[in-house]
Amino acid sequence: MQKIILGGLAAVALSLSLPAAASAAGFVNGNFETGTFANWETGGGSWYGGSYPTPGNYYPGSGPVSITNAGFDSLTDNKLRTVYSGDHSARVNDSYSNYSVATIRQQVDGYSDNLIAFAYAAVLQDSHGVSDSDAFIISLDDLTTGLNLLTVNVNSAATPSSFTRSSQGWYYTDWTTISFDVAGAGLLGHDFMLSLLANDCPYGAHAGYAYLDGFGGVLPPVSGAVPEPATWAMMIIGFAGVGGAIRSNRRKTLALAAA
Repeated sequence: MQKIILGGLAAVALSLSLPAAASAAGFVNGNFETGTFANWETGGGSWYGGSYPTPGNYYPGSGPVSITNAGFDSLTDNKLRTVYSGDHSARVNDSYSNYSVATIRQQVDGYSDNLIAFAYAAVLQDSHGVSDSDAFIISLDDLTTGLNLLTVNVNSAATPSSFTRSSQGWYYTDWTTISFDVAGAGLLGHDFMLSLLANDCPYGAHAGYAYLDGFGGVLPPVSGAVPEPATWAMMIIGFAGVGGAIRSNRRKTLALAAA
């Protein structure tokens, strides 16, 4: 398992059509333990090439999303757990290569927890190039300031060494946890949008999907034994700090990679 703690930001403004806000100042059903997508908005569609899919472009819409039970993913030689914590997680997209894009998102107004934390794992069926492969993308946006706080792009074409290859020819990551320091960045009380998207390649040749779990104000506890960590890499674009970013409006790029 990998653990990432972040305090940087990215000034990547997104144009979003927003769903209704959650009823409390925190993620509701963030661990999917209700066994449903209650309080999450689901979207999706198809991708046949061109600009890379972004979550805001797939609402309204529908894509293959599901709630999983605890177990192991058969396409990873039963080494990747389907749930990070508890009894359920979300699965975004599926294993069928049919141009599909699936996404979920939740808006929270007046966020009051010190952290925004969650866990994810990606399963991909190989790649073409960086700009036309199956992938998994997480976006965290501060709707109060219009800043993109975090973008995670998991793409086996860009970082092939970050995946473990199964005997079925699928590539997968271990569960990775991310914790964004809301209080340290001076963003308490702001409105946030968390969006998660997984897409097939645009040629109908390769599928990609992701497991998501434990969104909330604390890192989720691990349920049971976790498989040995896979080597991984991800790209995070961000500012070194909120205050300086807002005052100077100068963009910086932070690239993180770990093995």
